[in-house]
Amino acid sequence: MKDVTQKLPTHREATAEGKIFMPPEIQTMLRERQLEKGDALEVARVAGIMAAKKTPDMIPLCHPIPITGVDVEYEFEPDGVRVKATVRTIAQTGVEMEALAAVSLITLTLYDMLKPYYKALEIHEIRLLKKSGGKSGDYVYIGSSANGDTKPI
Repeated sequence: MKDVTQKLPTHREATAEGKIFMPPEIQTMLRERQLEKGDALEVARVAGIMAAKKTPDMIPLCHPIPITGVDVEYEFEPDGVRVKATVRTIAQTGVEMEALAAVSLITLTLYDMLKPYYKALEIHEIRLLKKSGGKSGDYVYIGSSANGDTKPI
């Protein structure tokens, strides 16, 4: 585990996204809360918040940090639902892993709640969109280059 003892706590924020692919009729069921298990969007939101708070329990050597806020957004697209999670803290280390964990568990929860209605669900495009704070400064995802390297701003 990296020693962050000498680092000063600063405001840090990270946003991650992911997408779960599904046909329009499944999106309608999701949007209109017609699932037998209940409101999947709200259950998944709570799962994402819990994942952000429990990230150090799931990822070895990840520092436990105080989470001061988690926001979850859903955007319905023609071929699925894009999920974004923004996590905030005032700490000695960042919240990128917490944002990525949140998005991962949100999409997995949606998968679990939708699988009785459609078996070919797919989860893709989980990535860090942006982060701010800390020694390394700000980062914004603007796409991947041909060799797979991302381009920080």
